[in-house]
Amino acid sequence: MESIEVVVVGAGQAGTATSHELSERGVEHVVLEAERPGYSWSRRWDSFTLVTPNHSIRLPGGSYVGDDPHGYLPRAGIEQHISTYAAGLAAEVRSGMRVDRLRPAEAGGFVLDTADGAIAARSVVVATGAYQRPYHPAALAALPSGLEVIDSVDYRRPADLPDGAVLVVGGGQSACQIAEELARSGRDVIMACGRAPWFYRRLEGRDIFDWLTDAGFFDDGPDALPVPGARLGANLQATGARGGHDLTYRTLASLGVRHGGHLVADLGEAPRLAPDLEEILAFCDVAHGMIRKALLEWCAKSGRRALDIPPAAPFRPEPVRDLDLSALGAVIVAAGYRSRYTEWIEFPGIVDEFGFPVHDDGESTVAPGLHFVGVHMLRKRKSSLLLGVGEDAARTAERISAARRAPAA
Repeated sequence: MESIEVVVVGAGQAGTATSHELSERGVEHVVLEAERPGYSWSRRWDSFTLVTPNHSIRLPGGSYVGDDPHGYLPRAGIEQHISTYAAGLAAEVRSGMRVDRLRPAEAGGFVLDTADGAIAARSVVVATGAYQRPYHPAALAALPSGLEVIDSVDYRRPADLPDGAVLVVGGGQSACQIAEELARSGRDVIMACGRAPWFYRRLEGRDIFDWLTDAGFFDDGPDALPVPGARLGANLQATGARGGHDLTYRTLASLGVRHGGHLVADLGEAPRLAPDLEEILAFCDVAHGMIRKALLEWCAKSGRRALDIPPAAPFRPEPVRDLDLSALGAVIVAAGYRSRYTEWIEFPGIVDEFGFPVHDDGESTVAPGLHFVGVHMLRKRKSSLLLGVGEDAARTAERISAARRAPAA
């Protein structure tokens, strides 16, 4: 069995940033990647762009250096950036090396089972990304068998979809971006809406993500959330397409998108849209108000002039009450993601009830020596983002380095 001191699983932004930081500390390691560095970005739809400005790409030793810092890189540009970054790493990156199982070794440490054989490791960093398994609401199972159901990760372009109306299930960034593209292409779009915060793309000519960064929003930890399960909530409705612009249920309605409540199905009955659109939109407006309040409080605390932030205007669209399944050509599911750690990591209790790692500063409390990087809100809101994953990578690399320096018990 091959023996490697430290193994990093995954070569996206989390894995490559961790590799860079481990090398900075002189920790020898190998990176295993199931496909190729940055591959997950290539699976997004054709018109996909970053939602945050390009200057938010702040990987250690690999920040954005182009001539459009306030623009939004397209899908291919993001993948190329990470691929180039990975090529410059000091450590070996083994592409096409999928880890099928991670299990405890009899003498301590870990064993990683791959198609090319087993690898023994003293420490392992799991950096397999924040978006692992698309979440499917139970009501999808009741849809007619002949109706095409597509996960957002498999959607590419409007022309690929069958004729007919399109039902988009979800309310976060992907759901709204895809709904907008479909509506602009002339498709009839219905949204089974989900709860998601919304805000203006720019305030006083400056990107909302820049304001939120300055205000410390992305430095909030999980304890800032009202309940632990809020980590599964949608991100801010936003888009970087066509230079970046407001993207909300309001802007979608102006394009002809029809809104309804979330998708439900009673036992033995066809799926329908629940009569809860008003409650969903009220939640979204409350989230808008909370962001507005936080920004204004930051202005007051920092001594700057208060930003001119309009409150949410009334919005009461007529909800879709009758869902005609026979008129649908396709259903696109963009209802968020869940982790899949327990499908291949064989340590009972490795995640909590929501699928997030049970950890102490990124290191598993169940399996010491097993670390996680790139997990949504692992330490902070920015833990999985190009903006902040480098900070998490540095802390994990230092923790691994310190453990190696510690005298044996």
